[in-house]
Amino acid sequence: MQDIENIELTYLSLDDYQELKEVMIASYTNMPDSYWKESQINTLIRLFPEGQVVIKINNQIAGCALSIIIDYAQFDEKNTYKELTGNYTFSTHTKKGDVLYGIEVFIKPEFRGMRLGRRLYDYRKELCERLNLRGVAFGGRIPNYHKYKEELTPKEYLNKVKRKEIHDPVLNFQISNDFHPTKILKNYLEDDKASDAYAVLLEWDNIYFEKQQKKASIVKKIVRLGLIQWQMRPYKNLDELLQQAEFFIDAVSGYRSDFALFPEFFNAPLMAGNNHLPTPDAIRELAGYTDAIVQKFSSLAISYNINIISGSLPEMRDDRLYNVGYLCRRDGTIERYEKLHVTPDEAKVWGMVGGNQLKTFDTDCGKIGILICYDVEFPELSRLLADEGMDILFVPFLTDTQNGYSRVRNCAQARAIENECYVAIAGSVGNLPKVHNMDIQFAQSMVFTPCDFAFPTNGIKAEATQNSEMILIADVDIDLLRELHQFGSVKNLKDRRKDLFELRKK
Repeated sequence: MQDIENIELTYLSLDDYQELKEVMIASYTNMPDSYWKESQINTLIRLFPEGQVVIKINNQIAGCALSIIIDYAQFDEKNTYKELTGNYTFSTHTKKGDVLYGIEVFIKPEFRGMRLGRRLYDYRKELCERLNLRGVAFGGRIPNYHKYKEELTPKEYLNKVKRKEIHDPVLNFQISNDFHPTKILKNYLEDDKASDAYAVLLEWDNIYFEKQQKKASIVKKIVRLGLIQWQMRPYKNLDELLQQAEFFIDAVSGYRSDFALFPEFFNAPLMAGNNHLPTPDAIRELAGYTDAIVQKFSSLAISYNINIISGSLPEMRDDRLYNVGYLCRRDGTIERYEKLHVTPDEAKVWGMVGGNQLKTFDTDCGKIGILICYDVEFPELSRLLADEGMDILFVPFLTDTQNGYSRVRNCAQARAIENECYVAIAGSVGNLPKVHNMDIQFAQSMVFTPCDFAFPTNGIKAEATQNSEMILIADVDIDLLRELHQFGSVKNLKDRRKDLFELRKK
């Protein structure tokens, strides 16, 4: 180590061939004559110069990585190394392919143990991302398998290596560099007697891969959330309430927010005019405003170029009272969501019933989920949404006491951690002395994140002031979630023991 003056990662040149040949021979002492001919190296450099790199230490080749791009769908699990390389001519290379296929990685024996292989693999990953390929793949040797082939099948051997019961230097190294084994390849490399001609197909998925769009569209990666902490106050009529709602939509849109989130039952002040009625009748009168509010919100979503989540509203359907909300996209489309678990108070005082629909929603900012208040306290719901690919969970809520708020807040933060997603909660503040069963409110709107190095240490991205009317603006990075799923300190979604339990919709 003391004699090393410089380490350089550079493109392979044909001028390096003679030295490259000597390094290959030194690297594969158990596989005689295993080196590429000069014409083959020349072909690789001509076809795909970016895929051929060497590491030089003190200007001497210490390691090398050779790669091509293939159309992965053209090959299956039975394809051999010879077939994948086009009988060693590399005719399988195509610029229209979707996977970077590893032809070769080797380190000169005297330089092993310096993590040079990791540098080569990291370069491949970065190249894969830069070229927007789906991933990296290659057939990994299992050079210690010959010691166990009489007693273990290749699959059993692989499982013992993964459990650290057997040491395989090549396979252990590849797994430690985030490549996951997908299948055993039989007769992959005929001359590899140490592996008994078997190999393990190893893959690395590019979490930033984007399929080519067939139509003009934008999917945002940095998403700005606008949370409205709504003050309960008397309103003379619906127009006055909608005027206040538009004021907030205008405000969060002025900050170029992608979403505006309203609280649960933000329109409750309109019940004041029916306070003389029995409480169940008063809220059913309130439900009469729902269609008009949704139509107005939809037009505001278009005119202010923002996706609006309407919080929640009472709605009558088939003579039953539901707690529902609407996603009003800025493209003019509208979708409905339902509160599935009504609180004991909602059922007892209003005769409200729970809905039956649970699903994610596609937006121009990725997949989102929406759970109304009490629903966030049931972890199964958000887990089902996470399995559908949810990136952001929105939770409009209404709580009267700090106890109730703490249940929503703490459960919402747990949902962010266990589902590796962002969670935004928005509630109402103030009081309504002239509305039965809706007299006081307590809220502190927040945006929660997972707890890992790329996120705030306490898992709180932004928080409003308690019990004050205000808006809360926060940016969330969707790509950070992709990195967390793949490389997080812990992987809550990936590490679930699905061999012991399962969760599914009926």
